[in-house]
Amino acid sequence: MKKIILIMSLIIGIGLAGCSGMSDTQQRTLSGGAIGASAGVIAGAIAGNTGMGLAIGAAAGVAGGYIYDQHEKSKDAAYKDGYNAGKQAPK
Repeated sequence: MKKIILIMSLIIGIGLAGCSGMSDTQQRTLSGGAIGASAGVIAGAIAGNTGMGLAIGAAAGVAGGYIYDQHEKSKDAAYKDGYNAGKQAPK
């Protein structure tokens, strides 16, 4: 049990170290999947099915990371629209 958690932690750590060449969307999606997988392993270990917990946690994390990325992009777009509108406003 502890061995599986240690191995998964190492795999996740190595995976996150390779994020430097990724887009923001890819980084947020991968990070969400890694966080979800970690939480899923722990919850699955407690419930007695580590593999199922890992799969469900990873899927939920990937979805959450992607949704968060879309939210951040919409905030950035709204800020840029407001900034441009402020620059063009009559003085």
